[in-house]
Amino acid sequence: MKAFARLLERLVFTPPRNAKLRLLEDYFATTPDPDRGWALAALAGGLELPAVTPSRVRGLVEERVDPVLFRLSYDFVGDLAETVALIWPAPEDVGDDGPPLGEVVASLRGSGPVAAGQAVAALCDRLGASERVALIKLVAGGGGMRVGVSARLARTALARWSGRPLERIEELWFGVEPPYQPLFAWLEGGPEPDLDLSLAFRPMLLSNPVEGRLKSLDPAAYAAEWKWDGIRVQAAALGGRRRLYTRTGDDIGRSFPDVIETMAWEGAVDGELLVVREGEVAPFAELQKRLGRKQVSPRMTAANPAHLRLYDILHDGRRDVRALPLDQRRAILEDWHARFAPSRTDLSPRIAFERFDELHALRDSARAAGQEGLMLKRRDSPYTGGRPMGPWFKWKRDPLSADCVLVYAQRGHGKRSSFYSDYTFAAWREGPEGEELVPVGKAYSGYTDDELVVLDRWIRNNTAERFGPVRSVRPALVLEIAFDAVQRSGRHKSGIAMRFPRIKRIRWDKPAAEADRLATLEALVEAPARVP
Repeated sequence: MKAFARLLERLVFTPPRNAKLRLLEDYFATTPDPDRGWALAALAGGLELPAVTPSRVRGLVEERVDPVLFRLSYDFVGDLAETVALIWPAPEDVGDDGPPLGEVVASLRGSGPVAAGQAVAALCDRLGASERVALIKLVAGGGGMRVGVSARLARTALARWSGRPLERIEELWFGVEPPYQPLFAWLEGGPEPDLDLSLAFRPMLLSNPVEGRLKSLDPAAYAAEWKWDGIRVQAAALGGRRRLYTRTGDDIGRSFPDVIETMAWEGAVDGELLVVREGEVAPFAELQKRLGRKQVSPRMTAANPAHLRLYDILHDGRRDVRALPLDQRRAILEDWHARFAPSRTDLSPRIAFERFDELHALRDSARAAGQEGLMLKRRDSPYTGGRPMGPWFKWKRDPLSADCVLVYAQRGHGKRSSFYSDYTFAAWREGPEGEELVPVGKAYSGYTDDELVVLDRWIRNNTAERFGPVRSVRPALVLEIAFDAVQRSGRHKSGIAMRFPRIKRIRWDKPAAEADRLATLEALVEAPARVP
């Protein structure tokens, strides 16, 4: 456990990607099984432990220390795991090594919520402060370890450490379970695991921004199509078994049973998951209502019918076709689609053009058409996993911007846990008692480290109220927000939500009264996209 906790600490305070990779390589090379496998699962989001809610963790602490002292400490520190680690009254004679990670995982797996909470308390009594931070992150992370490591980065570290091909690691990944001991045996020179990979996730080919490169490209070498505003998925079916994966390999079939039910075909295809009603692609917010749900009611399915718009084919049910050129794969996809005639699917149409100039007007009209922009795909490119430069480019529409008023600030995580770095901002509208601010979005990116220090100081000096790690501030600071779109949202008081908001600049020069109004943002709400 000590080695895992030390790894997390170093990853948090090591921003550069290559430096993170070196830390991971060293950990995998020097840590024995099964600890390194459990660590890999935790970092890659594959470790399933009983959830110990933050409120349960707070209750465990308040059984041992004064509740007022804990709440004051939590307000000061801003991070639950760090607060628990520092204030927990553990004995001082903790051993040099403590329990190994495998023992910690074994004591938690299969437990119910009550037993898991008791196990966490017992472990905290045996662990040092750093190990307690790691433990709380394991059981109460609520969406990740928050150390700047993605599943792909972890697998890239495995490839660099072992010398094995990353693409093959990613394919084998979906045939082994944590703690991945057959995989590690192969990585260290043993035989490749004998696995059924017929339904395994195949690493997706990702695109790069085209900005600055368009003039160097040959138009005749590329095909063009719309960039649809849904989520990228991979659908695989064989022998009656069916899987629907996200771009990171997460199986979301339970959230989209209407798609799974119609996959009466064989093969593996790549496309965009959308909500389509009567020939129109609904805004992304309609699809978002179904994402992450373990169960979807018939009413939800009927109200938000899912649809697959296909880009590419990876396996035609008889052979793997990824090594073939794009144009040849497109012909195979068209034949495959005509042969199986799958419902709830269609093909993403290609856009005819001879010069890139012809695409400029289309790209500029993407917002009005309800699309994210355009895709440019090299006609002779094979389908290789990852983000190689050259095969696929995305040419996204320009972002929108609005001036909004900062109303709430929240402590960040990791190296930002001492700063108020997550900002909720609002727009003006006429309320029952006159002008009022209503929140329209939240952002935690777009500013520099120096600007973060200045913003944090301003927030502390202009706090109106405190709510644990959150502060409301007097409505005086205007932030220029860049965002991709505005969509209707019943979950927000304003009735709208920004998509992909980020801070463009701090408007120290602008009075809060001159910030944008809600009506201005409501006018930007997108209409449904028409299916060609």
